[in-house]
Amino acid sequence: MFESKLPNLGTSIFSQMTALANKHQALNLSQGFPEFDAPELLKKQLNHYVLEGVNQYAPSSGVAKLQQQIAALIARKYHNNINYEQQVTVTSGATEALFVAIQALVKEGDEVVVFDPAYDSYQPAIELAGGRSVHVALHAPDYKIDWQAVADVITDKTRVIIINTPHNPSGKIFKTEDINALKALVTKHDLFVISDEVYEHITFDGALHLSALTDPELFARSFVISSFGKTFHSTGWKMGYCVAPAQLMVEFRKIHQYVTFSSFTPAQHALADMLELEPEHVDELSCFYQQKRDLLSEALAQSRFKILPSEGTYFLLLDYSDVSDLDDVEFCHWLVEQAGVAAVPLSVFYNSASSAKVIRLCFAKNNDTLKRAAEILCQL
Repeated sequence: MFESKLPNLGTSIFSQMTALANKHQALNLSQGFPEFDAPELLKKQLNHYVLEGVNQYAPSSGVAKLQQQIAALIARKYHNNINYEQQVTVTSGATEALFVAIQALVKEGDEVVVFDPAYDSYQPAIELAGGRSVHVALHAPDYKIDWQAVADVITDKTRVIIINTPHNPSGKIFKTEDINALKALVTKHDLFVISDEVYEHITFDGALHLSALTDPELFARSFVISSFGKTFHSTGWKMGYCVAPAQLMVEFRKIHQYVTFSSFTPAQHALADMLELEPEHVDELSCFYQQKRDLLSEALAQSRFKILPSEGTYFLLLDYSDVSDLDDVEFCHWLVEQAGVAAVPLSVFYNSASSAKVIRLCFAKNNDTLKRAAEILCQL
């Protein structure tokens, strides 16, 4: 009889809610993809390279000019001068990079610390590597990490801590004290870090993104994962990259070459041109998305929802405890079926049951969509 390696997994909540939104013709603020298109230059350059015949395998680690532009971006943003040939690998989306990093580090019996609410790809990848996830829960409304609680779960089997900043779904960002506490733990216990930084260029109210790349001691133990899909409104391209110290990247590339080998060649050339010719796009992302966060927050100000702080990402959390007694999964089904707005329940991001009445909205949408959704939610 066939036995599943992941017996407890089904269709992701994101796919479920998008399917329900389509079925009920609802406004889809559930799945985290932009409603607007990628930049014109990026599309133009993609078409150019396809027509020029740049359609065969790229080097497994990535097209050199894209690796160079990534290194230049890191130098500009994080003041870290990395070796692009040895330390940058282009991947088929950030999810592939996360999977490969986990496979490179985690062995049978290893434990990996994960902060809940957590992106849903972490745990399956850990299990497939033979490891075990150790979950540390973060709680509404501030979702602040209790570093003593982290220290308490570390054992001689602990090998990796996975962090995510800016954090999906809470919108929290790491502060200096978080970086220092993390560094102290991984140094003391000889651990590694996988830093999921796919929303790195989307922080609000003047706050800086504190990347693992900014601290030499921390970066020496880290795989740092980024996403072109999030940065350039092109999630369907599935393009991302990983940056790591040279000795760690050797192990990463051993696995990457047998997962996808290489990623979409013309897109790599187009992305390199975008980074070189329109660097301002990256710099303007925070302002662009802050305007959308503020539009949605202000439009919901008179509703019965409590709006939780969003310091980064393109997500906003709402506490609906004054609106309904339903649990969050039931409420999200009711919301899409009866009210015509699709959201994501927070409990699905937790390993153990969460009773908080909180839902996640994605505001990477056109302003008209956000206004229409807010009008509906204000009537509840």
